Amino acid sequence: MKTKYSIRRLVEKALDIKKLTPEIENEINSELTEMGYISDVDYEALELLMSEMDAGRIKLVPSVS
Repeated sequence: MKTKYSIRRLVEKALDIKKLTPEIENEINSELTEMGYISDVDYEALELLMSEMDAGRIKLVPSVS
């Protein structure tokens, strides 16, 4: 079983490195799919991530193919 608030920890990782990598994005999507719902804590973390991206403080790193 996954630990509680795993999406929040993934968002914290993205905030720490100031990048949303394809790996982090895929892990977030996997967690959402697996859980089937989102906790308030994880939702607030995702809102913060989106706001930081909108402000240009977090960069979306494209996948390297």
